Amino acid sequence: MPEGRKGIMDPFDRARELLRRFKGDAYLFGRGALDRIGPWVRQAGDRVALVRGTFAGSDGYVQRIHMALADAGVELATEVRGARPNAPCEDVFRIRDELARAEVDAVVGFGGGSTIDATKAALVLGMAGGQLDDYFGTSLVSKVLRRSSRSLPEFVAIQTVAGSAAHLTKYSNITDLSTGQKKLIVDDAIVPAYPAFDYETTFSEPEALTADGAFDGMSHMIEVLYGAVGKPHYALATEIVQVGLPLILEHLSDVLNDPNHHRGREALALATDLGGYAIMIGGTNAAHLTSFSLVDLLPHGRACGLMNPYYTVFFAPAIEGPLRCIGQIWRRAGLTTTDFQALAGRELGIAVGEAMLAFAREVGLPTRLADLEGFSSAHVSRALAAAKTPELHMKLQNMPIPLTAEMVDDCMGPVLEAAAQGDLALVPAASTDRWSHP
Repeated sequence: MPEGRKGIMDPFDRARELLRRFKGDAYLFGRGALDRIGPWVRQAGDRVALVRGTFAGSDGYVQRIHMALADAGVELATEVRGARPNAPCEDVFRIRDELARAEVDAVVGFGGGSTIDATKAALVLGMAGGQLDDYFGTSLVSKVLRRSSRSLPEFVAIQTVAGSAAHLTKYSNITDLSTGQKKLIVDDAIVPAYPAFDYETTFSEPEALTADGAFDGMSHMIEVLYGAVGKPHYALATEIVQVGLPLILEHLSDVLNDPNHHRGREALALATDLGGYAIMIGGTNAAHLTSFSLVDLLPHGRACGLMNPYYTVFFAPAIEGPLRCIGQIWRRAGLTTTDFQALAGRELGIAVGEAMLAFAREVGLPTRLADLEGFSSAHVSRALAAAKTPELHMKLQNMPIPLTAEMVDDCMGPVLEAAAQGDLALVPAASTDRWSHP
């Protein structure tokens, strides 16, 4: 077990150890992974389709994949353009139709979270049939597949962005552009059997995408920890946060100041992969739920990063342990001098929320909804309406204090109003049996 000079394991090695604990040998990751992709794909099938992103610089990587497949004796039957940001429904249908004509053993997806999520959904529609709305929710894909005695094609998901960890998870986020609403397929059946991530593909990520991805990964870890209190996975969720969160807090600014800071890039990739581990042992909740209704205003990671400080205050009475843990990580990173151990309840929540907002400002992210171009009360109404739908019920149940649809307006409404004004003091105080305003 590699250790540093003081007998403490290097944080990068700790992160790698956790990922190996998560996936064992069923994950090809780290710098140089793309050079080993041919044999990895060969395990999935001999004749494949490639669904590829078209980001700047992608052609060179795709050419390397072509050569690797040829060297491994894998036939590339067709190449399909990947998805636009937020994986619109229309892109899912297009990818489904193109894959249906290819007649392949397996599918390779190369791109960010949107391309991987859209490919997951396209494979579901292509094999299980029906409409997208049939699968929004939890375990609905598996139900249909069991009934029809079918299985999805093998999927090699090659991630290119440090953020969503879509290559590692059971989630597929799909957006209806006509309504501006994102919905979620959650099912173990769509976990890619052959995930891969060459961290070098992140070295040329634009600044905005880098920050978005970092805050998405951070939100995965934080929200899972909030929802894990009193549950069997609390200790593991805590360990993931203690390893992954410092990698973001201590390295995101380095990367934003110097895009060629390769050690920082690797730190963000490891951390966001750990975010994927987190959401496979627990679930995200309030901030992610709200972000699904803000897709026309700002990217997903920024939306989660904006909302989490406000929900932190709301849930503070129920998550004092997680808040002290997170606060100490912020303090050790030199981002605050607050003594979180001396605080409790709402006061603790506000202190952690303020630290979160300060970090967001430091790296140039918005901290209140009213500052977003195009924001209106309609977004609040949309978010509250979406939270009441059966398709997103799992997010309400994942909350530290589970909500029902009937509680949404009274509980989430004031939090959204506080986020609109950028004032943590306006967030209502939650308890297990009532919600009261300060």
